Amino acid sequence: MKLILASASPRRSELLAAAGLPFEVVVSPAEEIHDESMPLDRLCEENAALKASAVAVSHPDATVIGADTLVYIDGVPLGKPRSPEEARAMLRRLSGRAHTVCTGVCLIRPGGIRETFHALTEVQFRELDEAAIEAYLALVHTLDKAGGYAIQEHGDRIVKEIRGSYSNVVGLPVDEVVARLLEQPL
Repeated sequence: MKLILASASPRRSELLAAAGLPFEVVVSPAEEIHDESMPLDRLCEENAALKASAVAVSHPDATVIGADTLVYIDGVPLGKPRSPEEARAMLRRLSGRAHTVCTGVCLIRPGGIRETFHALTEVQFRELDEAAIEAYLALVHTLDKAGGYAIQEHGDRIVKEIRGSYSNVVGLPVDEVVARLLEQPL
């Protein structure tokens, strides 16, 4: 059985490859929902389902994985910053505080069998002054990363502690994805 990752994220591809899963990447054309009134888990799961569904239609013989990751603080989802200024503002907001990273995952198996779930990880940021923010942004391209940061790239400069799945913060709760795939082998 074929496994497809419905994502353009190189980080998700790296995580699946490191887990030893053979897969193909097919970038989903789905448009994400941006609805701050939705509960975080539901919003991430819904976006993951939209991405997986858009690819599964053309690949009914495959198991398709869709995923969506958001950073939440004060009940507000922080997606990918649209500018360096927005990335700075996100890092200022996260400075010295804990926030939640939610990744929604949707698995669509042959026959249209669908399973959605999510993982939550709490991340505690270090106190960041303007110099620390500028130094971090000089090292890491953050415009394609939820919350304006990448834990896997110089994360020790900004993150004090995580409680939960590290891979979830990167963009895919790999252990849970693999476990669910193995429950019903490909």
